[in-house]
Amino acid sequence: MSQRMQGQPMVIMSEDSERVKDEDAQSRNIAAAQAVAESVRSTLGPKGMDKMLVSSMGDVTVTNDGVTILDEMDINDPTAEMIVEVAETQEDEAGDGTTTAVAIAGELLQNAEDLLEQDIHPSTVIKGFHLASEQARQEVDEIATEIDTDDEEILRSVAETSMTGKGAELNKEHLSNLIVSAVRQITVEGDNGEPVVDLEYLKMETQTGGAVEDSEMLEGAIIDKDPVHDNMPRSVADADVMLLSQAIEVEETDVDTEVSVADPDQLQQFLDREEEQLKEKVQQIVETGADVVFCQKGIDDLAQHYLAKEGILAARRVKKSDIEFLSEVLGANIVSDLSEASSDDLGYGDVSRDEDNDTFHVTGDNAHGVTLLLRASTDHVVDEIERGVSDALDVVASTVADGRVVAGGGAIEVELAKRLRDYADSVEGREQLAVESFADAVELVPRVLSENSGLDPIDMLVDLRAAHSEGQVRAGIDIENNDVTDTLEAGVVEPAHAKKQAISSATEAANLVLKIDDIISAGDLTTEGDEDEGDMPAGGGMGGMGGGMGGMM
Repeated sequence: MSQRMQGQPMVIMSEDSERVKDEDAQSRNIAAAQAVAESVRSTLGPKGMDKMLVSSMGDVTVTNDGVTILDEMDINDPTAEMIVEVAETQEDEAGDGTTTAVAIAGELLQNAEDLLEQDIHPSTVIKGFHLASEQARQEVDEIATEIDTDDEEILRSVAETSMTGKGAELNKEHLSNLIVSAVRQITVEGDNGEPVVDLEYLKMETQTGGAVEDSEMLEGAIIDKDPVHDNMPRSVADADVMLLSQAIEVEETDVDTEVSVADPDQLQQFLDREEEQLKEKVQQIVETGADVVFCQKGIDDLAQHYLAKEGILAARRVKKSDIEFLSEVLGANIVSDLSEASSDDLGYGDVSRDEDNDTFHVTGDNAHGVTLLLRASTDHVVDEIERGVSDALDVVASTVADGRVVAGGGAIEVELAKRLRDYADSVEGREQLAVESFADAVELVPRVLSENSGLDPIDMLVDLRAAHSEGQVRAGIDIENNDVTDTLEAGVVEPAHAKKQAISSATEAANLVLKIDDIISAGDLTTEGDEDEGDMPAGGGMGGMGGGMGGMM
């Protein structure tokens, strides 16, 4: 790029730079976003298909979870990464609905491209999409059904709907019971008297080699460790438990030192001093009254011997996350300095040993922490079960917190599209066309549900529109009977919060992409003297622009 000054060209960008402007930039961005949306559309719904993702290291992941697919894919296009952020935001805020959010974002941009080709300015489209999004969120509030958060049946329906189409579907009844029981166990009363689901008190563990129906909910924590010494007790009832983040080992100096020993007695003195240090550490533990020690770091062999002599059960190299969870379960403080430890830092509960699975089961007296122990035949299966259960936990927790649900199976989307078209009549100017395009984009969900189920999407959408025009607000797709039914009554239930978040995330991402009319890849602008290690080329964030989707597909 250059400008002329007094007749002479003035170069302001390097020869390595690349620039795409106006319609070409918009088309390029929209194509990248659509490629991401297309990659996950076939996974949507109860009959959605799975993706096999193979990493550069040969690791294989089989899933139809939208955010997992997008996280694992090799995406190097900056616009495509914006759409991936939609999935990540949806996962963080709602726990499920990632595929829906990404698919709607892609459809919004495709419809926007049609409007741009009609010479409608991007700012007009952006304003229309914003108006439609705000209206759609208000309509969700109006359509949503208030529920009794103590109604376990409706919560199980929410969990089963979330797991349908995923690896957990075949055992969704059993798993939904576990999920609802776990959520009930960790629900506390908030400051305003409303129920709050404290997911910090819930942990998931997986085991291979069993059947999914053998999965169970256990009060307390499961610690996959062994006693560090054979002479230690295996189980301790009414235990005083210490959680230790400090190693029970000889303290090492911060600097390397060399010591010359002229006499064997001097060497023995060093060894004796090390032994005394370990004895002191064990004695400090004994003085607190601890019966059990879970140590995040190492335990010296000699310290293991002394602990066993005192009848103390100890486990080492316990994961930091497990230590923190045990702190919640037992009501214990995490000790970082044994010299400052006291009986006030200890937690209280029962520690039992499951010899079949080589794990400890730790339960507290007053805490409400629980563990979902998920079992399946292989690693791939149990990983997919875990992803499905994790999403279901999040949506049930969201439902308990929000207290509102909507009918699934495309029912809410068709009703929103109908109401948005009515709303479009009140919008002046060309923004009206953008609102109508937004309504068309929302109807993508029932269309894709039909396609993925082997049904005719046009016929099904016609039937759905007819039902909603007659006032059947909850009319959605009955996949099993290839018909239209009241999906809320049929148990296809989704949290209202997840739908509002999907609409908001998709709209913001689409508008962000539409706002861009110039893509500049400045190339490597380093000059001589600036090429030291660690220098970052200007425009490094645009590295994937020239390569399109690169290794994504």
